[in-house]
Amino acid sequence: MEEKSYKEYLEHITTFIFDVDGVLTDGTVTVTTSGEMLRTMNVKDGYAIKTAIDAGFKMCIISGGSNEGVRKRLEGLGVTDIFLGAHNKIDQLDAFLAKYDVKTENVLYMGDDIPDYPVMLIVGLPTCPQDAVPEIKNISKYVSHKNGGKGAVRDVIEQVMKVQGKWSGNFDAQYD
Repeated sequence: MEEKSYKEYLEHITTFIFDVDGVLTDGTVTVTTSGEMLRTMNVKDGYAIKTAIDAGFKMCIISGGSNEGVRKRLEGLGVTDIFLGAHNKIDQLDAFLAKYDVKTENVLYMGDDIPDYPVMLIVGLPTCPQDAVPEIKNISKYVSHKNGGKGAVRDVIEQVMKVQGKWSGNFDAQYD
């Protein structure tokens, strides 16, 4: 039996779940003299997250990190299900899926490193940024051409929304 192309999964996605460090950020942490850890997020990823939520997609963040600045940024985009300090991501995944009665085959998850591995084995469309570790790339049905924190999240959200006819940013037809 031949393996399905990742594009065949896009029309069935109702839910996006993302890791933070290495997915929504480039994985770099700047530590201040007071010990605060600063991260940088891409505004294009943020636009895509907000656009997906506004279009009715479910959105969840599951991260091992526990930076409250990250929580504030994501809440500002409209994300309500944010699990920080998650050491066993399966527990948070199960709780989220049960809360919204979501089937795993309707979930796109993007991770970049070993803590994401168990969740990625369960979901319908495991994806990762271009700079993910080899173990994660090997189990991903789609590897973005973008690195973490550099538009990988926008890449997968935009693809799903375009396939489903929900992406409002497609202006190509106006300029043909």
